[in-house]
Amino acid sequence: MAAALVLLSAIPGPVLAQPQDGWSSVRRPLAGAPAVIGSAAAGCVQGAQALRLEGENHQALRPARHRYWGHPATVAFVEDLARTAAAEGIGRLLIGDMAQPRGGPMSFGHASHQNGLDVDIWFRLSPERLGADELNSPRPARMVAADRLGVSAEWMPAQARLLELAARSGRVERIFVNPVIKQALCRSHPADDRGWLGKLRPWWGHDEHFHVRLACPADSPDCEPQKPFPEGDGCGEELSSWLVRPTSPAPPDKAHVQSRRLPEACRGIPAR
Repeated sequence: MAAALVLLSAIPGPVLAQPQDGWSSVRRPLAGAPAVIGSAAAGCVQGAQALRLEGENHQALRPARHRYWGHPATVAFVEDLARTAAAEGIGRLLIGDMAQPRGGPMSFGHASHQNGLDVDIWFRLSPERLGADELNSPRPARMVAADRLGVSAEWMPAQARLLELAARSGRVERIFVNPVIKQALCRSHPADDRGWLGKLRPWWGHDEHFHVRLACPADSPDCEPQKPFPEGDGCGEELSSWLVRPTSPAPPDKAHVQSRRLPEACRGIPAR
C-alpha cells in the first residue's frame, strides 16, 4: 500500500460517508499509485484516472458533474468495450456516471460509485456525436415498456449484444439491470449459452442504462468486494421473485446507505 494510504489508515476514529464532507467539490485525484479502498457504497480511490470526455468510440455525459473518474482498470474497460462495440457495428457508447476524482459519497444520484470500480453505460446508442447541449442534458432511451411488464420497442439486438460483451469480460464482477431486461435476455438465449447471464443482477430502475461493477484489482488489497451471488444464470426463481408484484422487496433507503462508515484510509482525503 502506498505511503499516503498508510498514513491515512493510522488516523483513529470512524468516518461517515456523508456528502457534506467535501467529496463532490474535489477536482483533482489523490496522488499515488492506483488503489481502490473500501466498497462501492463506502469507499474512495487513490490515483484515479479520468476517462476522455470525447473518445473515438464514446462520449461522456454530463461532464459538469465531474464524475468521469475511476481506477485505471475501469477506464481501460470502458475504452475496450467501446472499441469492441464499434468494431461490431453497435455504435458509439454514451457513458454516464463513474466516480468522483477521489471517489467517496456523491451529493446526489447514487449511494454507490464510491471506489472507482463502477460505471453507468447508457442503452441509447448514438450513431452521431452529441453536441454540447445534449451531452449536458441527454435524452435517454427507455428499454422497459410503460406497463413495466416487458421490454419497450427501443430494445434491440444491439443493446442485448452490448450487455453480453460487457458481461463476458473477465474484469466485470456484476452488472445491474432492470429485472424485465434480464427476463428478455433469459428468454432469447439458449439454456446452454446463458452462463454469462449470472452476472446480470436484477435491480430497481436501470431501464435507461446498465451499471457495471468491476472486480477488485490486484493492486488494491484494501478493496472490499461484494458477497458472491448464487451460481447459475439466475433465470429461474431468483428472477421471478423480482417480477412478482407487490411482493418484490422495496429498494433500500438511500440516506441510510450514505451513512455507512468509510474505511479509515479514506479519512481526510477530500481536504488533501
